[in-house]
Amino acid sequence: MLFLRTVFNSSVIVHPPGFYIIGFQSFPSVNIYFIFLAFVYVVTVLFNGLLIIVIVINRSLHTPKFLAVINLAVIDLCLNTCTIPGMIKIFLVQDNFIPFNLCLVQMFFYYIFATSECYALTILAYDRLVAICFPLRHNSINTVRSMCCIISITWCLVLGSITYSTSIMTNLSFCNSVRVFSYFCDYAPVFRLACNDNSMQWSVGSFLSIVNLAVPFSFIVLSYVSILVTVFRMKTLDRRLKALATCVEHIIIVAIFFIPILVIFTIGFYLGAIPPDQRVLSLSMASCLPPCINPIVYSLKTKEIKTRALALVRKNKPIGLKQ
Repeated sequence: MLFLRTVFNSSVIVHPPGFYIIGFQSFPSVNIYFIFLAFVYVVTVLFNGLLIIVIVINRSLHTPKFLAVINLAVIDLCLNTCTIPGMIKIFLVQDNFIPFNLCLVQMFFYYIFATSECYALTILAYDRLVAICFPLRHNSINTVRSMCCIISITWCLVLGSITYSTSIMTNLSFCNSVRVFSYFCDYAPVFRLACNDNSMQWSVGSFLSIVNLAVPFSFIVLSYVSILVTVFRMKTLDRRLKALATCVEHIIIVAIFFIPILVIFTIGFYLGAIPPDQRVLSLSMASCLPPCINPIVYSLKTKEIKTRALALVRKNKPIGLKQ
């Protein structure tokens, strides 16, 4: 194998032409799984696309809450777009070689959108917290301007942290194995292939997993503790049920996204106790299913969205079907 050699800090850094992604190779009936993922991707595009269109064309939905919703929808669409088509190409078409630079690009975009998903769900929890715990001040605290600022800040944090963590991968030498056991150019499986010191990459990966996973999840949990305290202080049962009903769907999508990823990253990253096959399958499911489920379980069930989405679908129905 010919290697591309570059000089960094007076030491030779060896970069291979690329990597071979080898996850799923030992799974029986893996083709069925990828047909399922293709279905997941189609549903993701259709429902998130519909959600984005409905919010964009209806000025009455240009509110802080729906800014947070459209932020999540865009992230969901991008997250599955940068993973599922690549997975189908790698494993179904059996084209599992990915050039070195393209590997880093894939790593960068996956972690940008996966991390942004964490913060998007956190922003929705913040919206519920303000609406339920501070109802009289909701309109003054949670304005369109403040929501735009919050979303912009989270994107800047994510872009900065992921850009740095990806760029330091170029400091590693890969002079032995180039077989990445994952479903994409995953951060930890790639840096563990390095034949020089990877302690910096491990430290950065550990720190960012705490900041970008544990901190948002902790904020969501504390938000719902505050919401529950406020709800149980309400005098009437109707008000309690109405307040809780607005939170149930969000709690479901938070659990679907955070719990599997937190378990996988905590056990796999620090203890290495998860078998590679199970890690790849669990992580791919945890990453690909939430973007498909989010608009169905949460956004499209919202009364304002449902009404306008149905109106849009009926308006664009062919004439023959209207009769």
